[in-house]
Amino acid sequence: MYAFTFERPGSVADAGRLAASGAKLLAGGQTLLPSMKLRLSDPGRLADLGAVRELAGIRKDGQAVVIGAMTRHAEVAGSAEVGSAIPALADLAAHIGDKQVRALGTLGGSLANNDPAADYPAAVLALGATVQTTKRQIAADAFFQGLFATALDEGEIITGIRFPIPKRAAYMKFKQPASRFALIGVFVAQTDAGVRVAVTGGGNGVFRHAGLEAALGKSFTPEVAAKVAIDAAELSGDLHGSADYRAHLIGVLAQRAVAQALA
Repeated sequence: MYAFTFERPGSVADAGRLAASGAKLLAGGQTLLPSMKLRLSDPGRLADLGAVRELAGIRKDGQAVVIGAMTRHAEVAGSAEVGSAIPALADLAAHIGDKQVRALGTLGGSLANNDPAADYPAAVLALGATVQTTKRQIAADAFFQGLFATALDEGEIITGIRFPIPKRAAYMKFKQPASRFALIGVFVAQTDAGVRVAVTGGGNGVFRHAGLEAALGKSFTPEVAAKVAIDAAELSGDLHGSADYRAHLIGVLAQRAVAQALA
């Protein structure tokens, strides 16, 4: 690990000033710290957001659930508010990584990192959530911009995420055994405005599947999902699974997610 200066701001304003001056923000540290230990990252200055209390917390706000950026995965999984309003989101959080990752990892950190196989981006995109920052409100469809890329500007900090409450929703994933990331994950949400389906683990970042959305918008059943063709040409392949295998998984997991949502 390279030498670095450690800062611990106590407010969003202080964190913003540090970020604007070039400090690297530290949320749960589940990606940044391992990369620093391997000397793959040399931030020079770290600003730990752990003491910024206003960035954590969960609350119901009308027909939405608002979750602070520094809320831990374990807190989302165990939240009564999330469990009653969006049980699919609580279930997703309960199966991220292992117990240590869930105790330390944060919602905002996961979204800012935007790993192409992370779970939370699928929920944010499928539920049509809004990412709240120190500067603006960013719709989910505009936030994710490919491999480890987001719409965040330099120094912009995620403060919370507003999740609209769906009529039905479910998330199914096939884990990569070693990392516990999604080899493929499919989040299906049925709302008054239609059906949204988000896929993670299949390419350069989370994406919506137009074919599944159109079909399930007409008839929200596993049988309809089974008839949708999944194009492997649009997917990635690696030593863990070919593009064809991932295409097969998307179809299977979409069927299971719909069945779970209807259960």
